[in-house]
Order: sequence, then structure tokens, then C-alpha cells
Amino acid sequence: MFENTTEKSRHIYTVSEITQDIKLILENTFSEVWVEGEISNFRQYPSGHCYFSLKDQAALLPAVIFNRATKDIKFKIEDGLKAIAFGKIEVYPPRGQYQLVVEKIEPKGIGSLQLALEQLKQRLEKAGLFSAAHKRPLPYLPNRIGIVTSAQGAAIKDIFKVLDRRFKDVHIIVNSVRVQGEGAKDEIAQAIKDFNLLNEQLPRNERIEVMIVGRGGGSIEDLWAFNEEVVAYAIYNSSIPVISAVGHERDWTVADLVADLRAPTPSAAAELILPKKEDLSEKLQFLTSNLRRLFLDKALNFQEAIDELQHRLNLNITHELELNMNRLGTAGKKLALLNPAVLIQQYKIKTADLAKQIYIRTLHFVKLKESGFIKAAEKLSTLSPLNILSRGYSITFKMPEAEVVKDAGNIRTGDIVKTKLHKGDILSQVMEVTKNG
Repeated sequence: MFENTTEKSRHIYTVSEITQDIKLILENTFSEVWVEGEISNFRQYPSGHCYFSLKDQAALLPAVIFNRATKDIKFKIEDGLKAIAFGKIEVYPPRGQYQLVVEKIEPKGIGSLQLALEQLKQRLEKAGLFSAAHKRPLPYLPNRIGIVTSAQGAAIKDIFKVLDRRFKDVHIIVNSVRVQGEGAKDEIAQAIKDFNLLNEQLPRNERIEVMIVGRGGGSIEDLWAFNEEVVAYAIYNSSIPVISAVGHERDWTVADLVADLRAPTPSAAAELILPKKEDLSEKLQFLTSNLRRLFLDKALNFQEAIDELQHRLNLNITHELELNMNRLGTAGKKLALLNPAVLIQQYKIKTADLAKQIYIRTLHFVKLKESGFIKAAEKLSTLSPLNILSRGYSITFKMPEAEVVKDAGNIRTGDIVKTKLHKGDILSQVMEVTKNG
């Protein structure tokens, strides 16, 4: 009797029924919930789904992020990270388990974008993208400049204004891209690659020599396209030097860290690329003036050296003449001392002869000195061996070795010789050899 009463009053659930009731209660009660905890046992599968647990000191809650929600997550989820997750509780009847289906997740204590940025910086620095050894110097005065930015933004107008003011003759190529929002990172990266591909197809003198990549300022969300890994690697792999000009003077983006040079604003980037044309003109005038002055100084020194040589030559000639005149006077005095008529007549003849020889030798000496002076002047004015040939000299080579002939004893009758003149060569055969000395 007792057993029958109990069986009539109690309700017996099937496993499916009790599980379904629990599912309804939990999912209706916790359809929108924020949960704080520490990430544990995180795993991401090829499907894109992420499974992990949120835990605290006393409990553990299984959680899942389906691939449709992962695309909005900027930072890297990893074990030990304290996070706040938003989603709903769902029950999975086949296993009798419940889990938190996460729609949004953010790190606790730091913004998700800031955490993602720090994680990316650490990863890229470890890969060597920030290395100073990889950064290249900018060309001094580029003729062609590539710009990757929005054609509708303020940045391009600022760049054009500065470049036009500093140096109007430069050639500018703009590859317009979106600089924020969905797809911006891919457009920026592709534009950088396109400029490099274009350079491969152009002659060297028509290639882009430097590239500006940037935009105007904005919030961290506005600038986020320049914090993407795909943009970082496009800049790193560019064969064209890149100036990053994201337009945020205080904060540095990943593009700033990878680029060959970082400019705080687009206008500053344009100023770094091109000097003022007026400054170049002034510098050129200054260098030209210095060069002219140095040339005149050298020419003046050269003329002074010639004048000094001529002065010394004149002194030597005068000195020799004085010596000879003194000798002549001495001889005359000796002749006067020898009074006999015969001796007088003989000495008169000898004196006249001596005077004649002195005169001839003096003239010869003067000519030798003059010739030496002329040769010295010619050596100073030119160092070219061809100028010697222009005065009637020649150089003879014994063929076929082209050995310079310095001694007639080295030549035999019948040898072929080549004589180099000031203009042209003469090829001849030796008919006779005369040896002197």
C-alpha cells in the first residue's frame, strides 16, 4: 500500500526531460551575462572555434568562442590572462554539460587594443622587424616619391603643400587607400607591394626612390590599420625606403617602428624627404665660390713658383758674367805688367782669343740657362708625355714586344720598329744600325 502511494505521488523525469528543463532554466536566466575569470586550457582548432575555461579560486566555467566572433578579437588569448567575457549560458544535452558561449571578451585592467598592440610589438621585435640594422638611409634628393594614403584625406594635401613649397620639380605618385575601417590594412599593405612591383618593371632612372606611408592623426581605433601585422611585414619587405607618417606625434604605431624613418606628421615627412630649393642654391653658390677661390690660389702659387725660378736664373747669369769680366780684367792687368813688345803682341792675340772664347762660352751658357728655364716652365705647365712628342720628339718601340728602344745596340738590321710621333705612328724596317760610344 505504501509503495503504491509513493509511485502515484512522485514524478519521474527522463534524462532528456530533466536536461531540457535545466537547459531552459539556465539559458533563460543567463541569456546575457558578464563573467570575470582567468583563462585556462585555451585551445583553438582549425575550424576557428576556441575552447577554454574561466576559473577563479573556487570554480571553473567551460567557455567557447565560435569562429564568427573571433574576427572581432584584436588581442591574443592565452592561458593566465585575466579577462571579462560577455555571452550566454548554453547547455549541451548529449554530454549534460553547460558552457559560456562568448560573444565579446576583453582583458581585465587594460584595453583590448592596447594589449593586442603590446603583444604584436613583442612578436615583431623578436622577429627582427624593429632592428636598426635593417633600416636604410633616405636618398638625398629623390626625383620620384610614392605616397600611400587616402586621396581624400588632409594628409595628402599637407604633403603636396610642403613638397610644392620646397621643391616643385619632384615627381609624385599617389596610391590611394582606405586608412581606417574594414579592409584598410590589406589595402595599405597591397599598395606598398604594388609600388615595389612597379619599380621592378621600370628603368632605374624612373623608379620610385622613397615612399611615404601614413594618414592624419586620430584615436587608437582610427590608427589601428597601421598597427596590423600585414602592414608591418609589407613595410619590412619593401625594397623602397619607407617613411611612416601616421600623424600622431606622441604615440608610435607598429608602422613607425618598422619603417626606415618615422615622421610625427605627414608634413614633417615631406620636409624630411626634400630640402628647400633655396637652401640648395645657397649651398651651391657657396661651394662654387670656394672652388673658384681655391683655383685662383693654386694658379697664383704656380705663377709665383715660375717667377722665383726666373729670378734665380737671372741671378745665376749675372753672376757668371761678372766672374768672366773679372777674369778678363785680371788678364789685362797681367798683360800690362809684361812690357816687352813681342810679348805684348802675343798676349794681345791671346787676350783677344780668350775674350772671344769667353764671349762665345758666355753666350752658350746663357742659351743653356735660357733653354733650361724654358724646359722648367714647360714641365710646370704640363705633365703630359704627349706634349714632348708635339715638339718633334718620338718614341721607338721594338716589335712585336713593343719594348722601348733606348740603345741602338739592342736593334739589328731587319728588325721591325714602330715610331710613335705626336700624331700617328710609323712602322718601319731597320736598314742600318749605327752605334755610338
